[in-house]
Amino acid sequence: MTLSFLKRQAAALVCGFALSGAVLAQDLFSPRIYVNDKVVTQYEVTQRAKFLEILGAPGDPEEEALKALIEDRLRQVEAEKYDMSATEAELKSGMDEFAARANLTADGLIAELEKVGIAGETYRDFILAGVVWRKVVRAKFAGAVSISDNEIDLALAAAAREQALQILVSELVIPVQSDEEKAAALDLARDLSASLAGEGSFSAAAKEYSKSPTAANGGRLDWMPLSNLPGELGAKILSLAPGEVSDPVIVPGAVVLFLLRDVAVDKSVKPVAVTVKWAEFLVPDDAAEIGRIRAAVDTCYDLNGQANGLPEDRLTMTTQPASELPADVGLELARLDPGESSVALTRLGFRRFLMLCSREPTQEEPINREVVREQLINRKIEAMAEGYLEELRSAAVIREP
Repeated sequence: MTLSFLKRQAAALVCGFALSGAVLAQDLFSPRIYVNDKVVTQYEVTQRAKFLEILGAPGDPEEEALKALIEDRLRQVEAEKYDMSATEAELKSGMDEFAARANLTADGLIAELEKVGIAGETYRDFILAGVVWRKVVRAKFAGAVSISDNEIDLALAAAAREQALQILVSELVIPVQSDEEKAAALDLARDLSASLAGEGSFSAAAKEYSKSPTAANGGRLDWMPLSNLPGELGAKILSLAPGEVSDPVIVPGAVVLFLLRDVAVDKSVKPVAVTVKWAEFLVPDDAAEIGRIRAAVDTCYDLNGQANGLPEDRLTMTTQPASELPADVGLELARLDPGESSVALTRLGFRRFLMLCSREPTQEEPINREVVREQLINRKIEAMAEGYLEELRSAAVIREP
């Protein structure tokens, strides 16, 4: 996210938000929903929705805003329970860190947000909820998480190997479109993860439950370099033994299980990490139109002609380490060669036409064992925190006025 991006988004949104101002003023602080004894106001939902839209977050902005604010209230209750709060220094650090992603200071980002009617307090509350929650889960779970030297060795081997590893996996993809579906999908995925063993049973389950195009083939994927996958996904898969099924992996819009079939060393290559350049073109959800675009483009740069005359945010080009890709995008790009495309993902009513432009080796920095240990601890805590939040949601009394 850059300053110019924020300005473009601001220009696109300011007119629409101005028109809705009179309506919002009527019941600005009326309750929108109750979470136990906490209130989420309509004003907060509207503000968070604007903020999420500026960030380009997927999904319906208002629905995602309401969901996020409900979770914030659940986090707030737990923070009060454990007498946890954030210092001004911690809050400022969090605000500066997030703003730096847009090459801005916290004050600079707030100034840009206020131009489209998003209060600085909205940004502050957004950061505060995350800072306090990290302290809560760290206090609750840190003592229960241990990392063995063997786990560090595996992580170091994956990161510093001279020769690239290739993996052979199968996938089982359960799509979700709501919190209720997510909870049911997680329950199903956990049951399958605990009960499936070996390729035969996983293949049968994939044919029955998976909605991926690979379902008809029992979820089988071809060989792929481990380095093609986002770091967290790669680490989870590499920790499996052949024939073992992963814990559920949550990606936007789906819950996924993986079965590791085999691991091999590719002696023809020596990359340790890769950087990918990829294009995302938001196109109508129309098979004929998608087919036309595919026939008309051979490279990412050909998409510029297809996007001519469309809003600037319909086509984006991104270059970043494969390990930092969003899980859903990284999984799709991992299957592609340069010039190939995928339309499996959706966003705001469009198909996300993802095209891999290039995949190149990058130079790694030296790895410190204690840094790796901390990273592995954080991964485990994040996974435990996600389940913790689901439990809080299930136990909460959430009602509309």
